[in-house]
Amino acid sequence: MSAAASIQAYLETIPDDKRNAVEKLCSIFRKNLPKGFEEAMCYGMIGYIVPLSIYPKGYHCKPNQALPFINIAAQKNFIAVYHMGIYANPDLLQWFTDEYPKHTSAKLDMGKSCIRFKKPETIPYELFKQLAEKMSVTDWVTCYEKSFVAKSK
Repeated sequence: MSAAASIQAYLETIPDDKRNAVEKLCSIFRKNLPKGFEEAMCYGMIGYIVPLSIYPKGYHCKPNQALPFINIAAQKNFIAVYHMGIYANPDLLQWFTDEYPKHTSAKLDMGKSCIRFKKPETIPYELFKQLAEKMSVTDWVTCYEKSFVAKSK
């Protein structure tokens, strides 16, 4: 996790071979996420969040923090995209895993919400553009409350 206070400061810490890829991912999410999501530093990564002004309940783990949706991180050995919608919505996960091989020959390296890329040149940017458009703020909040809030009570 980075201690950078701003997105620009975070980007300046990323090695050149990964920075362009991270900047391109940021650009894709900025341009294609539905209205309402905001870009911010979140958990030491670049994040796309539902701000407290839209969802004042915040993140159930830390109610005073905005609800996370997507994060991008440049780790030592890979670039990671964390997508909470894929983690919480089985249909979205199925769509993503079905579409992935149509966009890159790289093997899918994925955890519950984490999609890892050891080689920046294998990132399927067009697929991430499509993924960004798949879930609105309202869709994400509804899915989040069903998947996480109900289970934490």
